[in-house]
Amino acid sequence: MRVAIWQGHSAAGDVGRALAVLRDLLPAAAAAGADMLVMPELWLPGYNAEDVALCAEALDGPFLTAVGEAARHAGCAVVLGFAERDGERCYNSAVAIGADGRRLAHYRKIQLYGAREARLFSPGADYAVFDHGGRRMALLICYDVEFAPHIRALAEAGVELVLVPTANMDPFMHVPALTVPAQAVNHGLAIAYANYAGTEGDLTYTGGSCLVNADGAVLAQAGRHPALLVADLPAPDAARPSTQQADFRPVG
Repeated sequence: MRVAIWQGHSAAGDVGRALAVLRDLLPAAAAAGADMLVMPELWLPGYNAEDVALCAEALDGPFLTAVGEAARHAGCAVVLGFAERDGERCYNSAVAIGADGRRLAHYRKIQLYGAREARLFSPGADYAVFDHGGRRMALLICYDVEFAPHIRALAEAGVELVLVPTANMDPFMHVPALTVPAQAVNHGLAIAYANYAGTEGDLTYTGGSCLVNADGAVLAQAGRHPALLVADLPAPDAARPSTQQADFRPVG
């Protein structure tokens, strides 16, 4: 399958801008032959937006309805992060929406990062595993991908590709450069990692968005500037499976 990953500037609370960018990107990704476009964390309203909680909306709200219409019009699936309101609680969430405009999966970030996220959001408690394009996929968000037990659990569930909206900032360039490829090869699954570029408030994003194969090969990677990555994800290589889970010998 062919995957597109967008690395760009945050919409910083501007809902109209967020939708306009997405409506331009989806047809571009489809024209390049991509089956799915992956966007960054909290694309609505922007990771470091001051009014992030005020912009949060329900899963069936107008923003995601418009996203579904854009995906259906372009004929391309999309994964993106958004601030989700559910009653009195707010979640750092992600959705996968199919090329027919229907929701494929919904996920709430489990590993909230830092004091600000802990203040704004409630943590999620479940994985989101789904099938698309003949592949078993799952959603994680940013900090989640740095925890090996989560990656291992998804690998044990038969996941072949993890889709990760992220907002990785300086000085943590080691995450896209080292952590993501290591998680992929250690657990035998591919990872699509979509980050921001530029600055938002007091944060400077590292960029480094990437698509990494299950053997650790970096199939595409951005620098620090805006980019649309498009790369083919090959079928799993049966001759090079990860055997660490089967070979692991606990001590004690």
